[in-house]
Amino acid sequence: MKAGIATLGCKVNQYESQVMMETLLSHGFEQADDGEKSDVFIINSCTVTATGDKKVRQTVRRARRENPDAIIILTGCMPQAFPDECEAIQEADIIIGNSNRGELINYIEEFMRNHQRITAIKPHSRIYGNEFSISGMNERTRAYIKIEDGCNRFCSYCIIPYARGRVRSRSIEDIREESLRIGEKYREVVLVGINLSAYGSDIGSNLLEAVMAAASADGIERVRLGSLEPDLTPDELIDGLAGIPEFCPQFHLAIQSGCDETLKRMNRHYNTAQFRHVCEKIRSTFSNPSITTDIMVGFAGETDEEFSRSLSFAKETGFARSHVFAYSRRPGTRADSFPDQVDEQTKNRRSEEMIKATSESSKAFLNTQLGKIVNILAEREVEPGIFEGYTENYTPARIRGVALNGKIINARVTNVCDGYVMCESI
Repeated sequence: MKAGIATLGCKVNQYESQVMMETLLSHGFEQADDGEKSDVFIINSCTVTATGDKKVRQTVRRARRENPDAIIILTGCMPQAFPDECEAIQEADIIIGNSNRGELINYIEEFMRNHQRITAIKPHSRIYGNEFSISGMNERTRAYIKIEDGCNRFCSYCIIPYARGRVRSRSIEDIREESLRIGEKYREVVLVGINLSAYGSDIGSNLLEAVMAAASADGIERVRLGSLEPDLTPDELIDGLAGIPEFCPQFHLAIQSGCDETLKRMNRHYNTAQFRHVCEKIRSTFSNPSITTDIMVGFAGETDEEFSRSLSFAKETGFARSHVFAYSRRPGTRADSFPDQVDEQTKNRRSEEMIKATSESSKAFLNTQLGKIVNILAEREVEPGIFEGYTENYTPARIRGVALNGKIINARVTNVCDGYVMCESI
């Protein structure tokens, strides 16, 4: 039987989709090629925004049209957070949440026996389930390892604590074992989680120990981290990471807003002074780090003055790369009922201003890379004899060569182009 999967959302979802696919393969399924009809098709959903829910519905319906005889499975964050809404999506034969994907094969077999629709949403466990692991990420040149699930922060705009439950951390030994398997095929691993910074808070460990465990695996030459919370990135962590040769000095710190009043309404757990300190500490500790971020504009109650402060803070900080997006009301969150919601026209104008400013910062950062000695993990051949990849601080880079995919090349940055740097091997 052929199996296909569509993944919506974050790196954690991508990891979990790989877990599900490897589970199916281990039970005799074959992965369907692009365009090939599937006997089982999984939609791994995201529910961060209401727009995301709409995309989930569209993906389920398209899957049914393209695979009319398949068993269609809807799983992920949307069923976990909004089971009643997902129950109404009639094209799905099996609906399960985040908490019980370990029973995937049992549900498929049950449906094949009875041909009766299955809806099974179970509460989250309080501990991390070690039954989930992978051996790779299909054809990618880097692999993800999920080390944490859940979030306790309850930002006022975010539904994820309801979709993912509370913080649950994977054991250090389990991280080490999966890193060993990954190191047989890959040179770089990215540690990811729903609230990655909270790793270990429930098991008496910490993120530094997790990085050390991954870095100790044979074959792993680079370890990268997913998104971090500024208030959970203490000086001790930064100093410790600097002592791990395999650690890649790219820090994704989601500022969300550069205005303290807006951050309070968001129920973020830091202010701009704390964020500034973390950035200064990173830049004084590492020789050539990058700091990337997410910035939200148009949050409920954001005045022109508050936006101006956020814009100024973004310019001052000089992010290497920024994901700018407009606030989208999310039913089920506190912010959805906040007064003074910002109109779409204002959101669009502020998005354009913020994108323009952060694009200038990105260009300025690329110019700082000129002449530097870097290591590039080559990922794909974009033109004959020209390979594209990323440096250790996640600068997009291109280099000439032959059959470089998956290799780490020592190089010098020779030119700054539009959105990437050109390098030559040394």
